[in-house]
Parts: sequence; C-alpha cells; structure tokens
Amino acid sequence: MSELKPWLKLIFARPGRLFVGAFLMLAALLSGLGLLALSGWFITETALVGILLAASIPATINLYVPGSGIRFFAVSRTVSRYVERLYNHDTVLRLLTDIRVALFRKLAAAGRGQRRELTGAQWLSRLTSDVDALDTLYLRLIAPAALAAFVTLLIFGLAWILFDIRIAAFIALILALAFVLATLAVYVRTVNIASRQSDQQEYLRMAVVEHLEGFAELTAAGRTGKHGAWLLRQAHQASSDQVKADSRTGWHQAGSHLLINLSAVFALWAGFELFRSGAISGPVLVLLPIALLGLAEVYSMLPEAFGKLGATQASAARLNRDCRDADHGDSTAEAASLPEYTALLAKGLTIKHPEHAPLFTHFDLQVKTGERVGILGHSGSGKSSLADAFSGLLAPSNGAFASLPSAYLTQKTVLFEDTLRANLLLGAPDASDAQLWRVLEMVDLAERFHTEADQLDTWLGSSGSRLSGGEARRVALARVLLSPAPLLILDEPFTGVDTTTREKITRQMDTRLQGRTVISLAHGPDALPGTDRVIQLG
Repeated sequence: MSELKPWLKLIFARPGRLFVGAFLMLAALLSGLGLLALSGWFITETALVGILLAASIPATINLYVPGSGIRFFAVSRTVSRYVERLYNHDTVLRLLTDIRVALFRKLAAAGRGQRRELTGAQWLSRLTSDVDALDTLYLRLIAPAALAAFVTLLIFGLAWILFDIRIAAFIALILALAFVLATLAVYVRTVNIASRQSDQQEYLRMAVVEHLEGFAELTAAGRTGKHGAWLLRQAHQASSDQVKADSRTGWHQAGSHLLINLSAVFALWAGFELFRSGAISGPVLVLLPIALLGLAEVYSMLPEAFGKLGATQASAARLNRDCRDADHGDSTAEAASLPEYTALLAKGLTIKHPEHAPLFTHFDLQVKTGERVGILGHSGSGKSSLADAFSGLLAPSNGAFASLPSAYLTQKTVLFEDTLRANLLLGAPDASDAQLWRVLEMVDLAERFHTEADQLDTWLGSSGSRLSGGEARRVALARVLLSPAPLLILDEPFTGVDTTTREKITRQMDTRLQGRTVISLAHGPDALPGTDRVIQLG
C-alpha cells in the first residue's frame, strides 16, 4: 500500500469536502434503509390489524405517523442521493485536478533525461488511465468501505436495542465475515491478477500505438498480418485475465450477499422466539431482517472496488517510479551564494545524464547582471545540456551552482494547440494586449497577425501547425521575451529564421533586453543575438 501514500495524502488534503460527501452518502443510505424497514413494519402492522378486524376483534392503527415517515424517507432518499451524486462528482473532479497538478509538478522536477525514458504511448497511459485509476479511490473504495463498516455498527446497535446482545453479537459476526469477504478477501485473491492485467493493458496499448505508427514499414516488410495476429494473442491473454478477475470478484460478491441474507434469516428466526415470549411485537420482528437486507446495497459496491485495488496500486507505482526526480537524486552539487551584481555562478560543475559519461567536468562560469554571454559549439558538444543545467532542468552531478530566476527558450519549439494569445500569456499571464503586440512587433510578427481575422485569438493548430517553422520559433521567442525573469537562456533562438529577419529581430531585441542578463547558445556567431563576450565549447 506504500505506493498509494503520496496520492492518498493529496486526497485527504480536502477533509471538509470528504466529510460532507461521506455524510451525504450516509444520508442516502440511511434513508433507503429507513424506507425499507419502516415500510416492512407498516405493512406487517396493517396486515395484523386487518386480521384482527376480520376476526371481529377490536383493533386500531395510526396511519398518519408511519405514513408520514415513509413519505419523509422516500423524499429524503431521492434528494440526498441527487445532492450526493452532484457534490461527490464535483469532489472527484477537484481531486483529479489535484492529482494532475501534482503529477505535472513531478514531471517538471524530473530531469529531461528521465522523461525521455518513456515513449509517448507510455506517457499517454500515465496521464489518462493511470491517473483515472487514482481518482476513484475516494468515491468507489474509501467512502463505501467506511460507510459499510459504520452502518454495520448501527445495525448491531439496532439489533441490541430491539432484540438482545447475544442476537446482536451473532448478527455482527456474520456481517463482519461478509465485510471481510467483500473487501480484504477480494483484494488478496485478485491483487496479482489486477496488477499484471494493468501492466498488460499498458503494454498492449503501447504496442497498438506502435503498430499504427509503423504500419507503413510493417506493410513494406510484409509483416502486417503477423504483427496483427500477435496483437490479438496479447489482447486474448488480457481478456482471459479480466475474466478470471471478474469471476473471483463475482463469487466474493455472491458470498457476501449470501451471508447478509443468512443474517436476515437468523434475525427472523431469533425474532420468532422473542415474539412467542411476548418480548417484541410482530411488526418489530420484521423490521430488523428487512433492514439487514437493505445492507446489500452498500456491500454490493465493495468487491468490484477492492478487485481493482491491485491495478490502482500498479498505476500508482508506475507514476511514482516514472516521475521520480532521478537527476536530482544522484546530484551532489552544492547551492552557491550569488555575489553582488552576479546573475549566474558555476564552480567546478560536472554535467551528465544518467548512465552516460560526463559532458562537462570542472566547468566554471560567472555571468554578471546585465551581461550578454554567447556560447558556441558544434552539434553534440553539450550546449543544450548546459542550458538545461543553467535553467534547473538538469541537476549538475557535482560542483556548486546558483542563478537568478530564469526564462528558458529550449532548442525544440513547443507551442500548444490554442490561440496565439494563450501561447504568449504563458510567459507573462498578466500581460496586456498592448504588451503582446509590442513583443510581436519585436520578433517581426505583428503585421503577420494583424492581417488575421482573429488577430491575437488566431488558432495556431496542433503544435503550431498553421505556422511555418520560423514563425513558430519567433512565437516561442516572444513568449520568453515577455517573461519578467531577470535571466534569459536562449538555445538556438533563430532556428528556421532567415538572415534578414534575424538581423532585424536582433536590433529590435536590444531595447527589450536592456539591463537583463542573457545567455544565448548557437552553432555559429551569426545565429547569436548581440553579445558582450562569446565562449567557445571544445
């Protein structure tokens, strides 16, 4: 269960909402039990009165009080169930938001090398099915199990009050067995199957995505049919495990229902003995067995939830493993103190990716506030890794490092499938339209978007597909220039931009960059903005 601890901590960070949601579930459940039990009592009472009247024996019945109680429970059950569904689904969506935000923070903290260990299909699985497996912990497992235990205790108390302690204790024992059978026993019998099935589904999902992506190559090699048949065999194996898990869950659900029915039969049999002795009346006799039968509603939810707990644990384990801060975990670098008028200080840095040889050792660099430094190097010289280290995405393995807050233009252009405005505001969420137009003018894109019908609200398409490579690069550059960070790190800022436009942008950037510290990295000096000094990597 240790895999679930960080995620359970997130879930229980909203105790107020969880308590209100559980209270609403309890209200709906108790209203249902009250409706069932009171209706049974009322039907029995009216039947007995009818028999007495038919036998010419005087008898009376109060129709109004129990009738009002039945109507109250009917209305309260409907209202509380509606409000409970509305409130708890809102709570689950909030919990899902918390989980996703925590996951993205873990991804941001992990190094780039760590994130590259998984394929796109695997990350899709993490962000969808694995997260979805966690967001049902409260609504399907924690709350129903707690309510089932609580209502079982209430039934025990009711049996004690209406009958006696021995009957109540025996009923509690039967219900405890039913609870264990529907929860712990299901988990023990399905945990390995559910965990294995979760891994199989992820593997199968990844294989299907790779099959579709490589369909042209498979067709050219004449392997489409064989690979498709292999996928079907994997799917059949996953389906077989699903059938096995569902079968075990179903048997446990049937067993728990059988025990609940046995407790009702026992309560009826024991009640007859008390009825013969005159300790209880006939209507009271049927009240407890009917209430026990109503427990099946809450107990029926438990086996399925605990049957999937193994898969939920597997999902949590994958998220914990794949989002761990591996790069920082192996780092022995120290945090240096920044001297006055210094924007970045690196002393004796060793920069390497996990399980690879160091790219830099004993690297030293001091950048003054407001200074513009250019770093040149050929492909594979480690420029991007150095930029990752400066921005905090890659923790140095050794040495001392400190810098001012920075904004980072990565070598790869990243735009979201959204509007131009939304992509720019990532750099400065409070920026006005006037500021957005100024920065677009700086990167020579203002005229381009003034001609668009939607202007700042122009849709850029998937990964900026409606833009050319150079235009997309300039949008990404504009986003970084908008940032108020005192240190800018620009890795190949003019990729895909022609010489004339690059020179124009460089001149226009000088005003925007006045007093700010800039570290730019490129293959050649012509691809750098204005610099005070240039460092050549070996």
